[in-house]
Amino acid sequence: MLQISQYCLVAATILVVVALVAKIVAFSRSRERSPEYAHAQSGAAGGVLLADRPEFASPETGHGAGSGRATGLVWYASRLTWMALAFLTVALVTRMFLTGNAPFTNQHEFAASFAWGILVAYVWVEVQYQARTLGLLVLPFTAGMLVYALAMDTAVRPLMPALQNSWLLTLHVFTAVLAYGGAAVASAAGILYLVRPHVAWRGLPSREVLDEIGYRATLFLYPVLTVMIILGAVWADIAWGRYWSWDPKETAAFVTWLIYSAYLHARVVRDWRGSKAAWLLVLGFAAVIGTFVGNHFFSGLHSYA
Repeated sequence: MLQISQYCLVAATILVVVALVAKIVAFSRSRERSPEYAHAQSGAAGGVLLADRPEFASPETGHGAGSGRATGLVWYASRLTWMALAFLTVALVTRMFLTGNAPFTNQHEFAASFAWGILVAYVWVEVQYQARTLGLLVLPFTAGMLVYALAMDTAVRPLMPALQNSWLLTLHVFTAVLAYGGAAVASAAGILYLVRPHVAWRGLPSREVLDEIGYRATLFLYPVLTVMIILGAVWADIAWGRYWSWDPKETAAFVTWLIYSAYLHARVVRDWRGSKAAWLLVLGFAAVIGTFVGNHFFSGLHSYA
């Protein structure tokens, strides 16, 4: 059963990489479909704008690279992403049945679960907003996280005493997975918002849509992140006899929560939008990564995970 889990994890990694390559090729061509390029090539097309031909039609009509009904490489990239999510789900469920615990007990399992959370958030946004361009940023990180998971020790070992609380282990880490997935999508929307004036991809969503995606993703992740921290404090009291110890991972999680608190406060109270808000989303995800990898550099009560 462990081999099945590993095979599915490898398959998911390959599918994510292939989906990313398909997206890169599709969006590299989208520059040639921009109105400016079409006007420049109108003479070569016999006086007919390339944008008026079906293969160069607007994304909104269903032939673009980033929004509307997906066709061609973009369609295949979307289906490959969904297949990767399915394989990754099977890998995690299989390992859960093998170990008898949720797949959250070590760096290998949490990295794979982190990638799963990112794919879930991205697929939801892709379906909801047709914003397939986000995959250019989301999929590379997902692939990196899966490769990292494969590089970690995959052996199944008995749980250390601090982890022997099945309900809190499942709830605490699962909420982290969901929140971190939302943070990845929000950050991708923020980055695309910042680069939007400087790129010519035909299918890139408007800044207003990107701003909305970042905001909606944060509205989802913030309460989930809050629940994660509360559950962690309760678990810490049970396992170590105190709710808070300023452990490096606890501190990093708290800093992450403060960043998203600042984003929502500025957005609601001061109507912060635009570049400043986008930078806060990028900073928030950087804090998420710091929380995830911090155990490699700092010792603490969470050094086992």
